[in-house]
Amino acid sequence: MDRLLANRTVNAAQSGEGPPLVLFHSLLSDRASFDAIVPELARSFRTIVPELPGFGRSSAVECGGLAAIADRMADAVHDAADGTPAIVLGNGYGGFVALQMAIRHPAIASRLILADCGAAFSEPGREAFRNMARVSREKGLAAITDIAMRRLFAPDFQAQHPALMQDRRDAFLRTDLNVFCAACDALASLDLRAELRSVTVPTLVVVGEYDEATPPPMSYELAGGLPTAKLRVIPGCAHVPQLQSPKLFLDTIGDFLAIQHNAPA
Repeated sequence: MDRLLANRTVNAAQSGEGPPLVLFHSLLSDRASFDAIVPELARSFRTIVPELPGFGRSSAVECGGLAAIADRMADAVHDAADGTPAIVLGNGYGGFVALQMAIRHPAIASRLILADCGAAFSEPGREAFRNMARVSREKGLAAITDIAMRRLFAPDFQAQHPALMQDRRDAFLRTDLNVFCAACDALASLDLRAELRSVTVPTLVVVGEYDEATPPPMSYELAGGLPTAKLRVIPGCAHVPQLQSPKLFLDTIGDFLAIQHNAPA
């Protein structure tokens, strides 16, 4: 079931009953990247999967950068959770949005799961975003689709799952070009390290062992800067472990969520 949140600016899918659990998708993907784990999570939680601003049927945020996006999503989480603190899980870009949201709105989340993100990129990481924005502005998203897919999945995984990869390519090419470039610009300049100490809710930081988009050292730094964070490395996975290995991802976050599950293979 879809519902409109934050004054009808954010479109979200909702399923299940229980405490609210909100999932933020990555920049190089869409909310379907959670499809393999939502049915299991919905057994224990009211699971809400919004389309981030500018994706799908959610309205773009016209100015204010990542802070304004975080504010929009705080309104959406507040609506989705009926004003109570929610568990928020963000993957990649969604993790950066969730972290910025928790910094700016300390009461919005009861717990955080930050998957494959960080507090700041290295200079090579910043340059990668600047390059993706430049090339996509000049030539369109198709010109960087191969790069985008390499940032999501290791080459061996791509070769073994051609149907999934075609689906992910198609999803990426549906991304709004201006939204994508603005997000790249925001991530290229982002540095939240000085503000991490203000995030005092229990936090689980998880990262794929082979993540090239947000490499594991970023998660180590993030977990070290958060007062109550635990870190888990997911073996054999890259930037979207919930797609690559749903069962392993659910196993990794299960204790933190205190759920029992029988996840898809």
